[in-house]
Amino acid sequence: MDQSHKPSSLSNSLFLLFLLLSTNLLTLFISTTVYSSCSLNTPPATTTTAANSALKEDDLQVPDKPQTSSDLPPEFLAFTSAQKLPFGFNTNMDSDRIFPPVGRPCTLFPDELRRFMSYKVNGSCPDDELLAQKLLLKGCEPLPRRRCHPAAPPEYVEPYPLPDSLWTTPPDSSVVWTAYTCKNYACLINRKRNQKGFDDCKDCFDLAGREKARWALPSTGGSLDFSIDEVLAVKKPGTIRIGLDIGGGVGTFAVRMGERNITIITTSMNLNGPFNSFIASRGIVPLYISISQRLPFFDNTLDIVHSMHVLSNWIPTTLLHFLLFDIYRVLRPGGLFWLDHFFCVGEELEEVYAPIINSIGFEKVKWVVGPKLDRGPELREMYLSAILEKPLKNSW
Repeated sequence: MDQSHKPSSLSNSLFLLFLLLSTNLLTLFISTTVYSSCSLNTPPATTTTAANSALKEDDLQVPDKPQTSSDLPPEFLAFTSAQKLPFGFNTNMDSDRIFPPVGRPCTLFPDELRRFMSYKVNGSCPDDELLAQKLLLKGCEPLPRRRCHPAAPPEYVEPYPLPDSLWTTPPDSSVVWTAYTCKNYACLINRKRNQKGFDDCKDCFDLAGREKARWALPSTGGSLDFSIDEVLAVKKPGTIRIGLDIGGGVGTFAVRMGERNITIITTSMNLNGPFNSFIASRGIVPLYISISQRLPFFDNTLDIVHSMHVLSNWIPTTLLHFLLFDIYRVLRPGGLFWLDHFFCVGEELEEVYAPIINSIGFEKVKWVVGPKLDRGPELREMYLSAILEKPLKNSW
């Protein structure tokens, strides 16, 4: 009886094997076709305000299509290609390969990317900080350059020791100046008096000037200028220990908090000034990322996040919404978000930005609104300074 079933069992097995192979081949074909047709397509741009919708495609200067692999620099492809793990499948990754992270928009700017990735492996990187920062600000983040040695000052000297470094201008020899209009710190310190036009944080390199008193003086009733001690008094002593300053200029906020045994990491871009080099020379940790990048901290970990000016109405509202939610994410329950001198046109505050801020889920501790007059009252600009607290219990 057993022998009479063998031919039938064999034919059934062959049929099932054929069916399995056919299904796998069909799945592979579909997945490959969908991936190749979708992975390099640019999603349609969306706008959330009338101001954003007024932007024309020409203003965005984004190519219609990212470049194909054959058009990309070899060094870029070498870095971004999948790398097999030496010990095979890894349960933590659920894979036997690793893909190095790099900003997808890198491929949208092939000319800049080709120049940026043209270097001799194990040699010196080109001295092209402006090109690198422009790519980063366009979304090519993290930057893909990896295997070359960055330009360094030819006569570098050791930094001043702590605590002298906190309030001492670093030596000029600590910076590679080729990317900046100013070629020494004396020029940066005096540029508010001598230079016309706008520059980011124009007076903050002068440590003996306005920077010396920033966040140190007690605020008066209704003032937009909260002091650090006033903000720390919101929480129990000693419960604010670690935090982040977004767009922190030359790191003075971190210095002030360090005087109170609070560790702050400062993010800053080098917008016509060596901000990151200056911060590091003072003995503060700089973090060179744009506001578009997801904050590199785990959920519910930081006691305080501070930001002055950089989070304002020049940011697309959707990006601002993402960033505010990211700040909420990294703050621990009960953590504080200090929104310092956010500015916008008066009617936008009530119609656009207050609803966005209120939608995140923070509890208001302080909320002060006042006129911004530095560019003239005819612009009708307003400041908002606020202390917002992440609820101790889930807000959803």
